[in-house]
Amino acid sequence: MAHSRDIEEYKQHLKLTRTQREVLVGLLLGDGHLETQNGGRTYRLKVEQCDQHRSYVWHLYELFNAWVRTPPQPKKDAKWWFQTLSHGAFRFYAQQFYREGRKAVPKLIRRLLTPRGLAYWFMDDGSIKDVKSRAVVLNTQGFEYEDVERLAQVLRERFALEVYLRRQREGYQIVVAGRSLQRFLEPVEPYLLPEMRYKLPKAGRTELPKR
Repeated sequence: MAHSRDIEEYKQHLKLTRTQREVLVGLLLGDGHLETQNGGRTYRLKVEQCDQHRSYVWHLYELFNAWVRTPPQPKKDAKWWFQTLSHGAFRFYAQQFYREGRKAVPKLIRRLLTPRGLAYWFMDDGSIKDVKSRAVVLNTQGFEYEDVERLAQVLRERFALEVYLRRQREGYQIVVAGRSLQRFLEPVEPYLLPEMRYKLPKAGRTELPKR
């Protein structure tokens, strides 16, 4: 009981930083999830990625270190994961990004999505369109069509990107046209981890500054 009281007291001093809030938006557009165990009073963030992205998971752990009690752990299915403490600070994001228990895109997304958030969204769930293309893809198949269109509109208006939707079996992807590759790189480059740059087209990798 004393240990539980210590944790609750510790949690009272936790507050999401601006960096954490911006990264969180990117993760929730990607593979990150918020879970509740008390009917929506508090939520915890769960991060899970394949073994290839182990260093990315550890990077996210370092970003949210104050919120996490147990470091990233391997799973039997060759994935790495961690989760934060449950906390009321995540409730606003759960209310924005979930609709009847399913991931959704907030109406406030234009205000919430920053260059840092876009970079983490891409690292979390983006890829090249194909090996011969300069286009990149954001895998939004888990969202309803209207939500994907809302995201596409934000990318057009907020980041001046030429994007279009591509239908897949599971839903719709957002494709950033090759003509917009340089414009896509400019805001996200400061935040792209070296180990995640393989997700960019070869042309995009050569156009980035060396690190």
